Amino acid sequence: MANPAHRPIRSFVVRGRLTDAQHSALLHLAPFYEVPFGAETLDLDLLFGRSAPRCIEIGFGNADNLLALAAAHPERDFLGIEVHAPGVGRAMLEIERQQLANVRLSRQDAVDVLRAQIAPGCIDEVLILFPDPWHKKRHHKRRLIQTAFLDLIARVLKPGGRLRLATDWEPYALHMLAALGRHPAFVSEAESGALFVSRPDERPLTRFERRGARLGHKVFDLSYLRDASH
Repeated sequence: MANPAHRPIRSFVVRGRLTDAQHSALLHLAPFYEVPFGAETLDLDLLFGRSAPRCIEIGFGNADNLLALAAAHPERDFLGIEVHAPGVGRAMLEIERQQLANVRLSRQDAVDVLRAQIAPGCIDEVLILFPDPWHKKRHHKRRLIQTAFLDLIARVLKPGGRLRLATDWEPYALHMLAALGRHPAFVSEAESGALFVSRPDERPLTRFERRGARLGHKVFDLSYLRDASH
């Protein structure tokens, strides 16, 4: 048995129950829409059947944002990464219903996908929207936005590629600012004197954001470009 002390720190806890429809989708639609995990680098042109701008959304949740962007931008390709099976099942059902040819899904830890499956400098945009803030101090080591993970994002982004983030937890927003501010590969797109950027017009107002607005939560948006000099 593996020593628990040597298990990698995960930024997530797998949870959620599958509906019958989601379970059926994972069984029957996965061969068409899911990207199996493997040690070999993905040929994204082969995967999507064309060469196009590529976006990765990490932790897409119930896939509201991912699906809306894919439907609005058929000229782009989208790879969604999510470990929670209900969200993946729901996404597959919607991809099938809307006949979206530009979306593929991975149920693997994003750390593994970025490290093993994505070639350097081939992604135009990475989205990380409302990741788990891990509120308690003893859990901060589980936060996704850490230097090592930013190294992986910097590796796969094209020079000039964009990293977009959002959170409704101000302490995590400040944590993100500090981590990205220390990283030489990223340059903030915030206006001079500002810490954050305006909410992108193309991001749909998801159920998560609407719920947060009802509770009085402020959303903090961040946007960074991949510095070609590093």
